[in-house]
Amino acid sequence: MWSEIVFVVERDAVDAWSDALLEAGAASVQAEDADADSGDEAALFGEPGEPAPASGWQRTRLAALVAADTDAPALLARAAAICARPAPAAFDLREVPDQDWVQATQSQFAPIPVGRRLWITPSWHLPGGHDAGAAAPPSVDGRHAIVLDPGLAFGTGSHPTTRLCLEWLDEHLRGGERVIDYGCGSGILAIAAARLGAASVCAIDIDPQALESARRNAAVNAVKLDIRATGDSQPEPADVVVANILANPLRILAPLLCALVAPGGRLVLAGLLDRQAREIAACYPAIALQAWRSLEGWTCLAGVRRS
Repeated sequence: MWSEIVFVVERDAVDAWSDALLEAGAASVQAEDADADSGDEAALFGEPGEPAPASGWQRTRLAALVAADTDAPALLARAAAICARPAPAAFDLREVPDQDWVQATQSQFAPIPVGRRLWITPSWHLPGGHDAGAAAPPSVDGRHAIVLDPGLAFGTGSHPTTRLCLEWLDEHLRGGERVIDYGCGSGILAIAAARLGAASVCAIDIDPQALESARRNAAVNAVKLDIRATGDSQPEPADVVVANILANPLRILAPLLCALVAPGGRLVLAGLLDRQAREIAACYPAIALQAWRSLEGWTCLAGVRRS
């Protein structure tokens, strides 16, 4: 059995107390906004491409996970001595029931049906299991199953920007296209394009972890991808180029992404807040980009390169 020792500290004391609690014997320490769900709740993260409004919450609630038989006042006294700060005047001690932590974590990631033809699922939800890499995952209710376990690289299908790109691919790919996924992350868009019948798919990213994740996920789904780092030679222009990144990189990469689209080919951009869409579209004069669809404050742009 486990318990949590819970108390509130000011912003500048969070790191010192967290380190001290761990050194004093806590198994882990969790921090959260002590004013959450109130008028004083503070945003910790800024919008994509913009700085965070603050380095932490003004009042932070710390929850130290300890064995149920821990002497909480004694542990807090040891931690206070370690970080040279007064022990908290008040704290709560609450019981944490035992549970299957693996099952609890896995239950957070449910299968996601996308459009008419795709079904994104963690491996543990795939009906009947799957011998990774031996063959393509079996179809589910007539949809192409894409097995994707959460990992370090961005892209599990749950974020609105990823979902918008998946929906675009589901509605527009007819098979035989040459596709480039620029900023591939986990490889989910590239794998989806391959499962939807693309003749060739090139997945490109700047992050070595993303490239490794894309390789692993391609093997699990038994699809062939041409995986390249951004510093490698560029592929030939493609019929479809998808870039699910963020506004600032899409602005900077405009000349490169335009060049990767074959004449008459299509460009799909995502990672844009609704208010950023018009500005980014103007960065691509060679392609008639228009808002294709919006979801939860995010916009997907799509257009055809002029011949």
